[in-house]
Amino acid sequence: MRTVPSDKLIFSFSPKHKPAARVRIKELVVLRTKDAFGGQIKSSKDSVETLDWSKVDGATGPVFIENAEPGDTLVVDIVNIRTPSKGVIVTVPKHGILAEERVKPLTKLVKIRKGHVEFNKLKLKISPMIGTIGVTPEKEILCGSLGRHGGNMDVKELTAGTRLYLPVFVEGALFGAGDVHAVQADGELCVCAVEVASEISLKFSLIKRRHPEWPILETKDSYAFLACDETLDAAARNATLVVVEALMREHGWCFEEAYMFGSLQVDLRINQVVDPKKGVRAMISKSHLKLASIIV
Repeated sequence: MRTVPSDKLIFSFSPKHKPAARVRIKELVVLRTKDAFGGQIKSSKDSVETLDWSKVDGATGPVFIENAEPGDTLVVDIVNIRTPSKGVIVTVPKHGILAEERVKPLTKLVKIRKGHVEFNKLKLKISPMIGTIGVTPEKEILCGSLGRHGGNMDVKELTAGTRLYLPVFVEGALFGAGDVHAVQADGELCVCAVEVASEISLKFSLIKRRHPEWPILETKDSYAFLACDETLDAAARNATLVVVEALMREHGWCFEEAYMFGSLQVDLRINQVVDPKKGVRAMISKSHLKLASIIV
């Protein structure tokens, strides 16, 4: 087992970064992560207005995966996500889906006990998920953004037991992850979820000389095509187009037939509405598609 400590922190996915660790295929890797605020918030009196924003949105890494080459697919199995007994959620003026409203800065520390977040008098079942997870593209991208390499996608299904397929752009893939949430709803409305430090256990494998156009998430029952763009409309179009093209390859259908079938069996869901680019996933039952039609 290889452990990467939380002080191995990057704030961008960049080919210039030196690897924090080198791992073999199928080797168990544990990433220790800081919360999205870099551990700066200690109490409810700590305001986002006093944060050092250069220490926000970091990821642990990068991890060099042996034999990963440009044009391959990095397969990431999320084995487990361990969270602490407390988390933090904030509001940030002029950010989030209601950025035009008069949102005041508010910091709330919450306890996590017996598998639940305690929000005021309500208890919410935790579902730890990875907000930022990705590989390094050919040109540097900040960890707080997202793209075809992954990044700050904030997909609530990125939980233990799921599998993520990422296109490889540079030698070794240079993988990183962080920004773990104890619980998050689709959209991440206020630009924040229950932010926590974590221990993420992962295993990697490779699909050689084939790669997806966008990151692909595999759950027990479904494939999700994770796309983004400057607007939700454009992100939804990107996600829809790749799933329609996969259906054409799988079934030999014309574009119009695959488009029709998508109206019947493809669910479009919002990942988040608050990052520099908006994220949408197109979800379809695994009974309708094989992986070979998705990763070509």
